[in-house]
Amino acid sequence: MTTTAKWRGRLLYAGVVAVVAYCLAPFYWMLVSSLRRTSDIFDTSLVPSPVSFDNYRSLFGASQGFTRALLNSLVVAGTTTVLALLLATFTAYAMARLEFRFKRLILTLIIATSMFPVVSIVVPLLKLFTDIGWINTYQAMIVPSMSFALPLAVWNLTTFFRQMPHELEHAAMVDGCTRGQAFRKIVIPLAAPGIFTTAIITFIAAWNEFLIALSMTNRPDMQTAPVAISKFTGATTYETPFGSQMAAGVLVTIPLVVMVLLFQRRIVAGLTAGAAK
Repeated sequence: MTTTAKWRGRLLYAGVVAVVAYCLAPFYWMLVSSLRRTSDIFDTSLVPSPVSFDNYRSLFGASQGFTRALLNSLVVAGTTTVLALLLATFTAYAMARLEFRFKRLILTLIIATSMFPVVSIVVPLLKLFTDIGWINTYQAMIVPSMSFALPLAVWNLTTFFRQMPHELEHAAMVDGCTRGQAFRKIVIPLAAPGIFTTAIITFIAAWNEFLIALSMTNRPDMQTAPVAISKFTGATTYETPFGSQMAAGVLVTIPLVVMVLLFQRRIVAGLTAGAAK
């Protein structure tokens, strides 16, 4: 190996390390801050000393309602993901397999609907949901979240279904499968990497959603985790509970990290599908 090649390899590894450090630094500092005592919260040392779990214990006190907020986030994000995948799978399959006029225009309009800023639709939705009695309900958070998750899911899955050869379904139908059976037994299993990738993206977006949940709920028992964290109160009126907020941020991030670690192979397969033939 030449000297130039060695330096290129070292620079490549150095670049990877720099990017990883840059991405993980905020999470590391959040973790470190969550383990500090309230009196040490502005300490700049890289390791907390002494280590304290008071912030985590305070999260689950009756006054914070954080356990209920986590459950609400799980219900909203999980339901949004399941419904979006269910509708997007059938829609994307139709867009990929059927030939009809203005198909490209329709697909463009579908993805364009997700480009509207959330703040532009909150007020009309708030008025509508107030009139029909949906305020402080799960559907008031799920339906608006789906309006942004569904177009992205349709767009992603359409790409995956287009890459699958039609001959797979034709062969299954020759063997006696109906169109629906070929879709269920052949297409869906082969599209699993794309479906898992889309599910992860949809779940993360719904899990982190803040503005809609803040606007559609005013009862503490219906707030999601991001909203609950923003409303944490300190010991006094003018005290900001940075330690509790950092601890809550760590706990909210853990489910996403675990999910990515469990399904990392399928996610990578989904992201790289179609990159090479």
